[in-house]
Amino acid sequence: MKILKYVLSILFCNAYRLLRFIPNNDPIMGCMLPFARQDSWWKAPLFAFVTMVSFDFITMRVGVWTGVTAVTYAGLAIMFHFSYKKIGTVKLRHYVGSGIAGVLIFDFVTGVVAGPAMFGMNIAQAAIGQIPFTVMHLLTVTFFVLLITPILDRAVINNPTLEDTNVISKLKFLARA
Repeated sequence: MKILKYVLSILFCNAYRLLRFIPNNDPIMGCMLPFARQDSWWKAPLFAFVTMVSFDFITMRVGVWTGVTAVTYAGLAIMFHFSYKKIGTVKLRHYVGSGIAGVLIFDFVTGVVAGPAMFGMNIAQAAIGQIPFTVMHLLTVTFFVLLITPILDRAVINNPTLEDTNVISKLKFLARA
């Protein structure tokens, strides 16, 4: 099982997002993509959904926007899961392309579609205002995909010593010592 790997990834994403270095300080896509490739169809969407919702709970900003962003991220995870199944061997270039496509879809849905619907602005204003935000989002997600995704993909998710049963066994051993 990979519960520990999911929990640690959620904690990492939320802790990093709390640092708020820059807008769109968002490692979720970089963490979600390898889970979408390696696990069953529902686990990566659940990871993305829980990460988004838990962050809004931590920052006390739960609302309609929480649902919009969490469902959008979950939908992307489902989409990438099934697209990776068609590819076969997923390489870093696939992850980078997915990150770029994911940002464009996410920012369109949340910024250009949901923004006007929720905040009463017109679509043209939302689209123009979204451009600098999306450019920065593309840069940060590409950075995270290049940095986090290969580490998570190879060193964490595929690491048998980090499987839940192995970690629990080690903790029991340490508790006895």
